[in-house]
Amino acid sequence: MAPGFGDFQLARISGEDVGDLEDVRLLDSYLDGSDALEEGMKRIQVRVTGMTCSACSTSVEGALRSLNGVLSASVALLQNKADVVFDPNLVKDVDVKDAIEDAGFEAEILDESNSYKTKNSGALVGQFTIGGMTCAACVNSVEGILRSLPGVRRAVVALATSLGEVEYDPAQIGKDDIASAIEDAGFEASFVQSSGQDKILLGVAGVCSEVDVHLLESIISTLKGVRQFRFDWTSRELEILFDPEVVKSRSLVEGIEKGSGENFKLHVTNPYTRMASKDVAEATNMLRLFTSSILLSIPVFLIRVVCPRIPLIYSLLLWRCGPFMMGDWLKWTLVSVIQFVIGKRFYVAAGRALRNGSTNMDVLVALGTSASYFYSVFALLYGAVTGSRSLPTYFETSSMLITFVLLGKYLESLAKGKTSDAIKKLIELAPATALLLIKDKGGRCIEEREIDALLIQPGDILKVLPGAKVPSDGVVVWGSSYINESMVTGESDPVLKEVSSVVIGGTMNQSGVLHIEATRVGSDAVLSQIISLVETAQMSKAPIQKFADFVASIFVPTVVAMALVTFFGWYAAGVLGAYPEDWLPKNGNYFVFSLMFSISVVVIACPCALGLATPTAVMVATGVGANNGVLIKGGDALERAQKVKYVILDKTGTLTQGKANVTAVKVFNGMGRGEFLKLVASAEASSEHPMARAIMDYARHFHFFEGSENQKDPNFGWLMEASEFCALPGRGVQCFVNGNQVLVGNRKLLIENGIEIPSHVENFLIELEDSAKTGILVACDRELVGVLGVADPLKREAAVVVEGLVKMGVKPVMVTGDNWRTARAVANEVGIHEVMAEVMPAGKAEAVKSFQKNGSTVAMVGDGINDSPALAAADVGMAIGAGTDIAIEAADYVLMRNNLEDIITAIDLSRKTFTRIRLNYVFAMAYNVVAIPIAAGVFFPWLGLILPPWAAGACMAASSVSVVCSSLLLRRYRRPRLTTILEITIE
Repeated sequence: MAPGFGDFQLARISGEDVGDLEDVRLLDSYLDGSDALEEGMKRIQVRVTGMTCSACSTSVEGALRSLNGVLSASVALLQNKADVVFDPNLVKDVDVKDAIEDAGFEAEILDESNSYKTKNSGALVGQFTIGGMTCAACVNSVEGILRSLPGVRRAVVALATSLGEVEYDPAQIGKDDIASAIEDAGFEASFVQSSGQDKILLGVAGVCSEVDVHLLESIISTLKGVRQFRFDWTSRELEILFDPEVVKSRSLVEGIEKGSGENFKLHVTNPYTRMASKDVAEATNMLRLFTSSILLSIPVFLIRVVCPRIPLIYSLLLWRCGPFMMGDWLKWTLVSVIQFVIGKRFYVAAGRALRNGSTNMDVLVALGTSASYFYSVFALLYGAVTGSRSLPTYFETSSMLITFVLLGKYLESLAKGKTSDAIKKLIELAPATALLLIKDKGGRCIEEREIDALLIQPGDILKVLPGAKVPSDGVVVWGSSYINESMVTGESDPVLKEVSSVVIGGTMNQSGVLHIEATRVGSDAVLSQIISLVETAQMSKAPIQKFADFVASIFVPTVVAMALVTFFGWYAAGVLGAYPEDWLPKNGNYFVFSLMFSISVVVIACPCALGLATPTAVMVATGVGANNGVLIKGGDALERAQKVKYVILDKTGTLTQGKANVTAVKVFNGMGRGEFLKLVASAEASSEHPMARAIMDYARHFHFFEGSENQKDPNFGWLMEASEFCALPGRGVQCFVNGNQVLVGNRKLLIENGIEIPSHVENFLIELEDSAKTGILVACDRELVGVLGVADPLKREAAVVVEGLVKMGVKPVMVTGDNWRTARAVANEVGIHEVMAEVMPAGKAEAVKSFQKNGSTVAMVGDGINDSPALAAADVGMAIGAGTDIAIEAADYVLMRNNLEDIITAIDLSRKTFTRIRLNYVFAMAYNVVAIPIAAGVFFPWLGLILPPWAAGACMAASSVSVVCSSLLLRRYRRPRLTTILEITIE
């Protein structure tokens, strides 16, 4: 049983009890209650389809707010969802849906489990390890139990990882209640971690007696900010719930160690490490059971097959001891140990499955072995009573069946451990310790000490020595060095890091000493996010797996029915004389003959292989993808990616390097070049567009090196003050500089403001655009002043990747907000024949949908915030890893290396994975289709082909192992070489 909260010691804050661990909402005291619903009001959430821009979301909000009784309505464009609060006495759910549809959009009322949850909702996502699951039927059973619990909004269970992810409301249910519900159903459950950031698990050294425990409890009770804590004497682990607004995790550790006079030493326990150790423990336990079973089965086999050929030993076995012979006693004793001690797990699992109204593999194993065992016991007792040995015993069938099943389970547990290697490798990247620098107010280092890397806090200054791992995401504040980032980004070349450079936790410092300031720690760190993405992907289910789950749910009852039909069919045929008695085994009868066929059917028809076909392949694929710099967010993403027909590529930052440079400057009204650049830079200073940054860098370089009066200032002190700045998407910017209106942008911006573009300026723009450069027009006080030419170099692999996609049968399309001439020039350079230019940011999603109309599967590749709606709208969104967090969140694939070759890798890996999944289903389904008739004796009358129960058990174990091994072959995947794809022969 998972430990209950009764073991927790409560630390009082202001004389009040805190309550249950998961009831604590750390920001409750800071909320003004504005988010709370008024009495009698109702909140629903609606999925809105068809929105492409902010005007659409405004239109939906207006339609909703016009309803009498709607208190508030807000629409999230990127999430395609609307949140509506209304009076149910005046408005119904269907009225909300109709209002949205009347506005020209599609609407779907979301149930609570699928609704978008805000942080203030208090919902938590908890992970649980679940032991005892053996097939897809077990998974369905656990998921059904979890989803039926009050307060549980979502539950997903993965057979391959033995993990469950549950989203729940801590106000209605706690994590121990969830674990108890799983255990009440007969499975094993333990809590791993939750999305709450207010808990820490510590290993404690130095606690040797009850006195030490009381001392530890008294120290913790005096620490401010501690809500609850629990010390587990067996594991020497201390779990603390605390308020991060009051105290930090490192302060807790330091406070406990100092309070004990340094007698206690604490270290943070990584929950993933505990999970990895459980995988090892499971494999070890299965090996122990299998070894014990085979050691006891060998004597049973020898007594049956070998000993009758050795007269001396056989005479001893025939020696009568009480009602039975010595050989019978030995077989009964050995097999009883195998059946009820070693095989106890099958009875327990079968019992909980039947208790929950479901059936699984363990039901079949328990049924088959029990039939063989209890029949053999009956045959012995019948012989003792009648004095006749006419009924043969089949103890060896029961023992061999359990042995082979345990062998299959052991190999599956090994495979399960191997499929988690990607997460384990990522965990190993994280350093265990860090060197913390304590500085005085003057910035001088007064102390250097080693701390646990899991206790790093934002703002800490950390020292990184040559050959050491960077302990945290951060920014270099002193020193320079080359860092190997290949373990995270896949780039093999070391990267130079200097002051202000960003570093990633887990990467390797190669040469110099660095001082870095920690910026993102814990779950916000890049490495943690990668682990989370991989883990989430391995938890997900591909749509194709629904078929397997459905088949597994009805398969076991069908098999039992088939076994009964087999038994009664053969028995009735024998009684009616349909087949001769010489078909019967020696000392056998019709009952025994029929029973053996039915037991073989029960044993061989296990659906375990069917349930493993998809999750094992998805797990291996996500791990392989992570090792190749491609993060996959789930099995559904894999399934969609293997069907991609169009790949839509954003131009800036995707096809191009995203590092625009000013290559041409021309002034037309006689203004000085330096004054012109100063004017443009002052207008663009507030813009975050890549072209604005390019203009700023060029202007700074010009003023610093071309002899301006501020040449000693390499920064932007020479800029003029700009006011009323306004960014106009798809056109440019406008503002006032020293009271003069300044416009910087494209033709459309100037034409909208009534500014004429002379023919010689137009010719210069055309010349720039034909050479794949973007022309930026500058006007001041309604007069065109000059033009800047900006070029964004293509990525070196762009043209080859485009050709590779075409060779793979995928059609590349370029989409950009740039003008047609520049877009066409860039497209010609890379070999793209279909271009969509002058597309507004919100229009990229509409461009994606235009290709989806004919039923084609469309992938979108982008990197910016403005690409997020398109990434979300596409069947497969691929975010460049160097892009924004919002783009990465909206995508299905994250290409960590910022290399377009990974697009080919993502599609190729998806195709090979689903080829492997289909092959797995062939193994699983074809095996049952062929094996069940043989086991049922269909071919016995003509071919004399019979499959004993022990052989059926061996075949059943082999089927599961074959599927797992087939999935593990994906570990040999190698990213495709472009020379192979393009069929290039290198001399």
